[in-house]
Amino acid sequence: MRLRRSAAGVAAVAVIVAVGVTACGVSTTSVTEPEFTNELAIPPLADSTVEGGVRTFDLAAQRGSTDFAGQDGPTETWGFNGAFLGPTLRAQRGEKIAVDVENDLTEPTSVHWHGMHLPSKMDGGPHQMIDPGQTWKPHWTIDQPAATLWYHPHPHGQTEDHVYKGLAGMVILDDDASQSADLPYEYGVDDLPLIVQDRTFSDGQLELTHDGAEPGMLGDTVMVNGTIGAVQEVTAEKVRLRLLNGSTARTYAFEFPDRTMDLIAGDGGFLDEPVEIDRLRLAPGERAEVVVDFAPGETVRMRSAEVDLGGVAVPATMGGHDSFDVLEFRAAEILTPAPEPAWSRSSHAEEDGLDEAEAATIRKFELEEREINGERMDMSRIDEVVHVGDTEVWVVRSKQPIPHSFHVHDVQFDVLSVDGEPPPVEMSGRKDTIYLEPNRDYRLLMRFEDYTDPHLPYMYHCHMLLHEDEGMMGQFVVIDPGQEGDVGMPAGHEGVGHEH
Repeated sequence: MRLRRSAAGVAAVAVIVAVGVTACGVSTTSVTEPEFTNELAIPPLADSTVEGGVRTFDLAAQRGSTDFAGQDGPTETWGFNGAFLGPTLRAQRGEKIAVDVENDLTEPTSVHWHGMHLPSKMDGGPHQMIDPGQTWKPHWTIDQPAATLWYHPHPHGQTEDHVYKGLAGMVILDDDASQSADLPYEYGVDDLPLIVQDRTFSDGQLELTHDGAEPGMLGDTVMVNGTIGAVQEVTAEKVRLRLLNGSTARTYAFEFPDRTMDLIAGDGGFLDEPVEIDRLRLAPGERAEVVVDFAPGETVRMRSAEVDLGGVAVPATMGGHDSFDVLEFRAAEILTPAPEPAWSRSSHAEEDGLDEAEAATIRKFELEEREINGERMDMSRIDEVVHVGDTEVWVVRSKQPIPHSFHVHDVQFDVLSVDGEPPPVEMSGRKDTIYLEPNRDYRLLMRFEDYTDPHLPYMYHCHMLLHEDEGMMGQFVVIDPGQEGDVGMPAGHEGVGHEH
């Protein structure tokens, strides 16, 4: 146990307003803390069928209503296979999978497999829209390390709205390293998926408004897996938390006030070894896995502390000064023993490795005023052309003092440096999304493998979803050498640009 002081029981409290007070001022985006009395909802593992060597999942985007704690009456929401959020898809490296995605909404949507390596036509970006009443059937082979990924809509200009209403879910990938690891493994018991999101309610309904605040709307109510004031019973000495920041704009700094955590994985899979940390910053779209120790009979809460946003102009208005409890854990009087976290290298580790010396190209990306490299997203324009098999370095910089979260589709990258210095611990291991502190250079190493298509692009963009919707996104294609003359958008996409 890594306890800095005795873990006293934490009594449930009445609704209070958590206000972060610092020398710089008082938070203006206060979070309301509920009573922690509601059992944490665990997203079910998605059912699947296997036929002809292909594992097939079924997802349906649909409308529904959800009874949120503290609200009068049901709230209108969207979800996959239910009223809010969606089931967890689980698959193994080497498996061929397919997903039948049905759109039962009254407007088009899409489903992007965030963090997944797959063909661009299966990626679920804004070029793979699903009309109402239609079914999209992407399929691919899982060929990447064990990791915690997620899925969510990606309609151009409407991603924030669709995610805010509830369309999101987790994906868990397994491989030989994860299946032989000394780690908590029982899903929903000592291996917990935690989708952390913030929302604002008005008259019992979800409210999404924009008043010019950056980096977008910050909700005053925080939920985990759709549960407000969530409580999780603990039955083991160690619990694995798969943390996903599923919010549209808020950055969190997760901590346990009286103990450390073992960081074991980032967006794209395991670190080389566990790293003991006090606090973990996660921006929208980022994931991490931590293992936490518990003592018999204790009650303890995971918090989001005041978060260092790295030199933004007014941190108090951007959530930097907010501090609030997120989830309560109640440990049983007798806990199942657990070994210290440990795992072996995957049998694919050598082929998965990246080497900066092999970098063929260096590209620079500057984010400013809803633009990347001076341009807003245009569905008809290819911004970058990449050759398959190439290793590249992308140098990414935010030129304005507001939060940005940079995500690249298809690949997992290594963060080589931040302003020439080693990256912080939360950027250890493979990543697909990183928080960009203003006016700092982030050097990202990535390799583009397997899939080529001169017509259908992947995306790179800010994962602050308001920023993405308003144009902070670009497109790249991966091609074979000699296909340069074939690069261009497919029929039906020419001239479809961003509406200012």
